[in-house]
Amino acid sequence: MAHFGNSAFGSGSPRSDPQVLNRFLSLPQHGKVQATYLWIDGSLQNVRCKTMTIDSVPNDPSELKVWNFDGSSTGQAPGNNSDVLMRPVAIFKDPFRGGDNVLVLTETLNNDGTPHATNHRHLAKQVFDKVAHHHPWFGLEQEYSIVDVDGRPYGWPKVGFPGPQGPYYCGVGASHAFGRDIVEAHYRACLYAGVKICGTNAEVMPSQWEFQIGPCESIEAADHLWVARFILAQVAESFGLNISLDPKLVPVCWEHRACAEGASTGLTGWPGRHDAGARRERRATGTARAATPTTPPRPCAALRAV
Repeated sequence: MAHFGNSAFGSGSPRSDPQVLNRFLSLPQHGKVQATYLWIDGSLQNVRCKTMTIDSVPNDPSELKVWNFDGSSTGQAPGNNSDVLMRPVAIFKDPFRGGDNVLVLTETLNNDGTPHATNHRHLAKQVFDKVAHHHPWFGLEQEYSIVDVDGRPYGWPKVGFPGPQGPYYCGVGASHAFGRDIVEAHYRACLYAGVKICGTNAEVMPSQWEFQIGPCESIEAADHLWVARFILAQVAESFGLNISLDPKLVPVCWEHRACAEGASTGLTGWPGRHDAGARRERRATGTARAATPTTPPRPCAALRAV
C-alpha cells in the first residue's frame, strides 16, 4: 500500500510548530534561491526531493544543473555504484517556501546519461513527440484517501465503520466531509505553483477525495500530475497525516478508483467530458498513470484490526 507523508508524526515524534517555522522562512535570502529537485523513486509510486541553493531564478530547466542522489537508498541503484543523476524537465513555484524559490521536476539518468530503468517519462515523451502534430490532450482525475499514521482513513472511528456510502460524495458538513482543510490547502498550493489543477471534490468514501489536472498537452499532463501528488503529500505532512493512492483502500465496502484519464486530439477537439472509449482506469507506471499498490485486497473486516 502506497502512502505519501511523514509517518513519524503522531507516533511519539515531536510535531513542528508553524509559527516557529515561519519566523525562519520569513528571513531574507539575499538573492539566493532554493531549488527543490523532485524525482520518482524505485517504487514508481513515491516522489523524493532534495534542495540546493542557486544564484538566480531559473526561467527554463536547461538553466539548471544535472544533480545526483544516492540511488541505493531509493531502490534505484546498488550500494557499490549508487549515484543516479537528475535532469531538470519542468519548473514550478515553491508553495511551501514562497518567494523566488522553486520546485524542479526531474527525470532520472544513469551515470552515462542514458535513461534510468525507472525513467518511464523519457520513452513517453518520445512517443508524444512523434504525434505532436495531433496535439494529444489529457485530463486526469486523481482519487486519494487521507489516512492517519496507522493507515486508517482519517476521521473514521477507531472501532467499527462510519455510516454507509451515500452522503459523502460532494458532501458538506462535519459528518460527511473529512479532511477539507488538506484539500483546500492543496488546491491553493497547486494554483500558486503553476500546476494545472482544474477542480476537486469529495468522493464516495469518507476521507476520500479527488482532484483533476488538465486539460494538458502531451507529457505536460504527467508532469503536472506528479508535482500535484508531491504537493499533496507535503501538505498532508503539515497536518500530521498521510495520503494513500490505493485504488481499493477498503475493499468491497466502498467504490474506489485510482486515476481516470480522458484523452482527445486536435482533430476531435476537447469534448468537455470523458469519452467512453478514452476513459479507463490504469495501473501504476511512471507516465500519466495512477500510482497504485500491488498488495493483495483485504476483506472489510480486516480494517477493524487496523
